[in-house]
Amino acid sequence: MSVNDPVGDMLTRIRNSSLRGKSTVRTPASKLRAWVLDVLKAEGYIRGYEAVTGQSGHPELEISLKYFDGTPVIRELKRVSTPGRRVYAGVSDIPTVRQGLGIAIVSTPKGVMSDAQARTDNVGGEVLCTVF
Repeated sequence: MSVNDPVGDMLTRIRNSSLRGKSTVRTPASKLRAWVLDVLKAEGYIRGYEAVTGQSGHPELEISLKYFDGTPVIRELKRVSTPGRRVYAGVSDIPTVRQGLGIAIVSTPKGVMSDAQARTDNVGGEVLCTVF
């Protein structure tokens, strides 16, 4: 199956699986997806992930979702920049999510990082998604 928006597909899989109460979810592997998952893990939104081989022999990422008292830690997961409409922000224009309670994941020239890290490193870039 061809996917036009790989990151959006991964975020949708995570959102749907967490709403269904699943402990893990699998998604096709790519470097960008792994970098986004690194940020989610560093910020405490997922337990972790590991690279596995799927049934068809293709590499996949198995993501361990995180719950607190039976409710998903990720309450809201939105894609901001899409293939049809890219959203770029300078360091002063990077959005704050829920007055700093959530994070925005930004793809910068220094790598994929959270909004707070991008402000610390004084770099802007493409706003991939927001997480709360």
